[in-house]
Amino acid sequence: MAYGRFAFVLHGHIPYVLSHGRWPHGSDWLCEAAAETYLPLIELVERLVADGVRPKLTIGLSPVLCEQLTDQRFGPVFRDYLEEKRAAARHDRETFAAENRTDKHRLAIRWEDRYRRLREQFDILNGDIVAAFRRLQDNGLIEIITCGATHAYFPLLGLDRTISAQTSLAVDNYRRHFGRRPRGMWLPECGYRPRGHWQSPVEGPVQIPPGPRKGTDEFLAENGIEFFVVDSALMSPQRSAPGSMMYEGLQAVDDFDARFDFDYTTPSELAGYVPRRSYWVNSRPEHNRSVAVFVRDPETGILVWSGQYGYPGDAAYLEFHKKRDPGGHRYWAVTSASGDLGNKVLYDPQLADERLEEHARHFVSKITDSLTRFYADTGESGILVAPYDAELFGHWWHEGPGFLERVLRAVAASDNVVLTFLAESLDHHPPRTTVSLPEGSWGLGNGHAVWLNDKTRSYWNFTHLAEIWIEGVVGRRHTTPEFRDGLGAELTRHMARELMLLAASDWPFLIATGSAKDYAEARIEGHFSAFWRLDRMLRELLETGSVNEEDRRWFDQSRSDDALFPDLDLRIFA
Repeated sequence: MAYGRFAFVLHGHIPYVLSHGRWPHGSDWLCEAAAETYLPLIELVERLVADGVRPKLTIGLSPVLCEQLTDQRFGPVFRDYLEEKRAAARHDRETFAAENRTDKHRLAIRWEDRYRRLREQFDILNGDIVAAFRRLQDNGLIEIITCGATHAYFPLLGLDRTISAQTSLAVDNYRRHFGRRPRGMWLPECGYRPRGHWQSPVEGPVQIPPGPRKGTDEFLAENGIEFFVVDSALMSPQRSAPGSMMYEGLQAVDDFDARFDFDYTTPSELAGYVPRRSYWVNSRPEHNRSVAVFVRDPETGILVWSGQYGYPGDAAYLEFHKKRDPGGHRYWAVTSASGDLGNKVLYDPQLADERLEEHARHFVSKITDSLTRFYADTGESGILVAPYDAELFGHWWHEGPGFLERVLRAVAASDNVVLTFLAESLDHHPPRTTVSLPEGSWGLGNGHAVWLNDKTRSYWNFTHLAEIWIEGVVGRRHTTPEFRDGLGAELTRHMARELMLLAASDWPFLIATGSAKDYAEARIEGHFSAFWRLDRMLRELLETGSVNEEDRRWFDQSRSDDALFPDLDLRIFA
């Protein structure tokens, strides 16, 4: 008897890095994710189907990720990357053979074979990873959901118009890539804000006046989005910082400051919340446009997310941080999650496989026990939702795709739990209760401090100023002939594009965590400077009817570098 449903939800996203450096932060970042996560996901789904298993995996692909994977520049860059990794493995193999290191020699052969097969897979897919995901969805094997257009952090954006633009552009982009409208959206950083009074959390040269603002769910409803996912803490009477999805990875945020945090009063109806149910969310009850929310399961979440307490930190698994130069291949096991890199033992693939079997069985048993208990207590068929960053599986946790495949096989064969898509669950088991969610995220403390702190205060000043300015520019475009057509329209469109790139949540995240502070600051400065140079060129065009040759050459290069959302409709900013 099936006691409940299980949904694996993966969120795939890489910020826009094409033509913005290569290593360590740049196009190699995108290539790593494609080689270690996206292609392995496609392969494991196809392997499951060949064995008669229907995986029913929910995958979020952010619009900015789709734009990069379908960019004509990506194929050559990725093929070069794969060949370089393969050549590095070949060099390692020859070196280890000369040193008579048969143990490392075998591992180098594995790396060489892995990148050869990835190149073959990519060529079989005609270099189109997004089209491969689309075919899997069209065949009913996976469900693809969308995300904010450039992964902007919705709760801290200064204007409703910007959130609306991020949402509507995501829907248009999804239709272009997948031939249908999206039913679900992964809110960037799971950031949610209810309808209510809003006041800018930062002081700057241009202060956005306080006042009433829409709830995040309203933007989704207006664009036909039917569901989203939140962290369990937003449905709990108390925050659970240690259980938040990002908690362990953000211990480096040394300026977690109460000035940038907030306290919320949990709505009374959430006192009896159960994470095995979905709920309607409607910031304006007078409007008949509710959106469903699914809740992350806190019990199983930490088993996969945590490098310290969860499976990825097991001693047998491949160590992420210790790499061999040149080439960056890894030959060592975790050994000890807190141990020095110099004390790592050699990786044993067979031992790692054995641990995968144990961990997958344990995870499935936890899913089954949880749903069985819920059924026994309520008589209801509940849903357990397991959402994670897709890049955890394969990139950060080398064995992750193998774990995912084993879990999907086991649940598909289970008599007690059934695999489900989120949309399928919504259709057949719609929510019974409408709730009012508090403000929050899946970040440290479930608040905003990861993205808003002393290190990122100026970032929000830049973003809010650009948000205000673009509305005036687009307004002039609609009333002035010079702005409606030709170069004026292209300059305005690219100005909006630079704002969208500036607004990516990745930049304040990288600054706050210190993981790529210099790169993030350079990207912020670059997009902000481009925004104002375009504004100056627009004013020059309006005054003189032309722009100078140097500016025109720069514009052509900038438009080539940031070549995403070619059909961006400026009316979304009007």
